[in-house]
Amino acid sequence: MSQILKNYSGILLLLLGITVGSIIGMLMPDIVDYIKPLGDIFLNLLFVSVVPLVFFAVSNSIASLEQQSKFGKIMLTMTFTFLFFILTAAVFTICVVYLFPVSGVSGSHEIVEEAVSNETWGNRLVGFFTVGEFTQLFSRQNMLALLIFAFMTGFSVRKAGEKGYHFKAFIASGYEVMKELLLLIMKVAPIGLGAYFAYQVATLGPQLFGFYAKPLGLYYIAGIVYFFVFFSLYAFMAKGHNGFKSFWAHAAYPSLTALSTCSSFATMPANLQSASYMKIPDQISNIVIPIGTTLHKNGSSMSSIVKIYIAFLIIGRDFFDPVNLLLALGITVFVSVVAGGIPNGGYIGEMLMISVYQLPQEAIPAVMIIGTLVDPLATVLNAVGQLVASLFVSRFVKV
Repeated sequence: MSQILKNYSGILLLLLGITVGSIIGMLMPDIVDYIKPLGDIFLNLLFVSVVPLVFFAVSNSIASLEQQSKFGKIMLTMTFTFLFFILTAAVFTICVVYLFPVSGVSGSHEIVEEAVSNETWGNRLVGFFTVGEFTQLFSRQNMLALLIFAFMTGFSVRKAGEKGYHFKAFIASGYEVMKELLLLIMKVAPIGLGAYFAYQVATLGPQLFGFYAKPLGLYYIAGIVYFFVFFSLYAFMAKGHNGFKSFWAHAAYPSLTALSTCSSFATMPANLQSASYMKIPDQISNIVIPIGTTLHKNGSSMSSIVKIYIAFLIIGRDFFDPVNLLLALGITVFVSVVAGGIPNGGYIGEMLMISVYQLPQEAIPAVMIIGTLVDPLATVLNAVGQLVASLFVSRFVKV
């Protein structure tokens, strides 16, 4: 019994913190503003630590690969895995909204303001992949640029050979140090996440009823089914019964972290730790998880389909027209892969949806609010999807 408590003490404390936070959020919403700073402090510590971890993890993994062909195989397998998972989530959601249609949905009169940028697409594209100053790389707002720089650094270390030996050792050492730092920060996770969850329950809870109840209910039921059924299937496809058991033995930690923080980025340390416990090779998990956190989002794929479906219901058009369905899949891949690496990328995806389908702007507020309210479960699907994707890739790549 004592060994079980020792093995699961972190998860049990996290559950306790979330439970206490939920109770406080429901019964004492007036005090959440006073305890929310504890959650903010924890998340800020987590964010500033994860950024250098991403750099060291990715560059160290690439620099440590023994053969160039191994890296190419990992990248190719990872790309197909991401697309397979994203499209499966989208097709599953299309089937759900077809079999269980939402009725009684009309336009929403709520207004959600968004800053309009006058940047050209060329300037925006440059901003996606690069930054103007070295210091700007180490910001979670520029994750795509940081990933590219980490790739290039890892390649350069390999190319330098013996001359880059000391730098390679520095990267490996930096990775170990940042892992220990994150483990230290995560010791206060029950307090920080409990405080943050109290704020979420107190502020978002009441909005889950009324106009948004039906589409939200549909998303949450479909998302929970996808989480348990499809992630189980992926784990079984990866490593059979052992993969299934290993995944569910270690999925609780990142799942609870994602649910509490509503941030795939903040869940990355938990994913990396769980991947280590699952004995997924570091050369795979340290590439798939950081890149997947930015570019691979199952929950966003499902929410994209639901938002497009609701927008069509609002204006009275047929979502299930074959052309509309194909466009929906294309938009979903964009939102899940491309927009995932962009700050407020979900909003960009929604603007693309409005433009492609030539929908009236009145549909924008409803889909934006739905995107906000499904965020907790979407984040869980997005974040934990990286763990099962790493397991899946390790099935086809031996390092």
